[in-house]
Amino acid sequence: MYSILIKQFFRSKTVVLAFSILMVLGILSITTGKQFLTQKSAVVVKTIEKQKEHIKTQTNLHEDDLGLLLYYLKFSFIKPLQPLAGISIGQSDLNTHIQNVSILNLEGQKYDTDLVNPMRLQVGNLDISFLIIFLFPLIVIALNFNILSEEVENGTWKMITIQSKSSFKYLLKKFSVRMVFVFIILGVLFLLAKLILGIPFSIDFLHIIIVSYVYILFWFSVCFFVILLRKSSNTNAIVLLVSWLLLVVFLPVLINNYITNKYPVEEAFAMTIKQRDEYHKKWDTDKKETMDKFYKHYPQFKKYGVKNEGFSWLWYYAMQQMGDDESKVEREAMYGKIRSREKLSKKIAQFFPPLQVQLSMNDIANTGLSHHIEFLNATTDFHEKLRLQFYPKIFEDQPASTINWNDYKPEYFKSTSGFNLFKNTLSIILITLFLIGSAILKNIKFFN
Repeated sequence: MYSILIKQFFRSKTVVLAFSILMVLGILSITTGKQFLTQKSAVVVKTIEKQKEHIKTQTNLHEDDLGLLLYYLKFSFIKPLQPLAGISIGQSDLNTHIQNVSILNLEGQKYDTDLVNPMRLQVGNLDISFLIIFLFPLIVIALNFNILSEEVENGTWKMITIQSKSSFKYLLKKFSVRMVFVFIILGVLFLLAKLILGIPFSIDFLHIIIVSYVYILFWFSVCFFVILLRKSSNTNAIVLLVSWLLLVVFLPVLINNYITNKYPVEEAFAMTIKQRDEYHKKWDTDKKETMDKFYKHYPQFKKYGVKNEGFSWLWYYAMQQMGDDESKVEREAMYGKIRSREKLSKKIAQFFPPLQVQLSMNDIANTGLSHHIEFLNATTDFHEKLRLQFYPKIFEDQPASTINWNDYKPEYFKSTSGFNLFKNTLSIILITLFLIGSAILKNIKFFN
């Protein structure tokens, strides 16, 4: 029976078209991921070279004045992208993965990013996650919407119910042939992605594979449920396409708008303005007031006192520090709202598999917004470490030659993934089982 069903399946032009579309777009999506990773890797290599040249040039120009030298010097902090980012690019094309910071006020430097074509950002990237979430469900729908209704409309279903020992098993066999076909194609694409993107066979890669297969299984269950409503082929196609539009296109946009309006991040603009404003105000503020605030932040530097006459780097860097300190409330409020957005998104996503899978893949690949916030917080720590190293040397008027500049190489951010496979797939599995169970219970009387 299986051999006949397989031959019948592969004679269909829909199958050939589906296979061609998935393979062509699959290879394009892997190529997109490869180009993205190659581009980011090239930037990292160039950053390492440029920092070395930059330090050498600036130390030659300002070797007698350490305060002036550190006004210009920038130090790189890098978030290396793992190969899985080629599968799920997420927001890593929008958010920078390299921070080049000086020891001046930080908040004005954190949000510098690469110049990217806005039209490209609006369209998005054709990565494998996009292919799985958007296109694979359409292929599943195209292959399954009429496997029962076509038999009924052609008048062959009655013959099957008479000749077959179990018409339900016959339907399951037809269904399983299509499922195995789609699963094999997905497996081939993951194999190609592993080879082309250089992905190690890690637990994270395995998690992405499992999440993807669970998601595809969900769409097979949706088709199974609609098929067993026993409607016409046209009705099945319309119901399934509307389901796809709602779950994959309309509801995610609606949810995003709801979350954006619930947690508006007006603090982003306020923080930038306040950071700049507070720094510039200090030029007209009494030096003692500025230094008192600075020493409250860094009591270990109080021994340097206050120089009321003339310009001093001690006072200047104290002003820079105040720009960050005065905008701290807005920064924390902004990060808090972003974390609230992420938390609410994950809570709502439990009921919408496409959104759940997208967030899960970004989480596994460390390309989501929450991971970028972690990188920015780590940048703050990196920046603080630089300040604590250089402030005493500047305040004591040490020459630049006393510092071994070869020790200052770009540092790397170590990201951690707290992805929980069970937690992130449980809701999809339960919805899948509910759809399958409901379909079987409703139609058990029709199958012998």
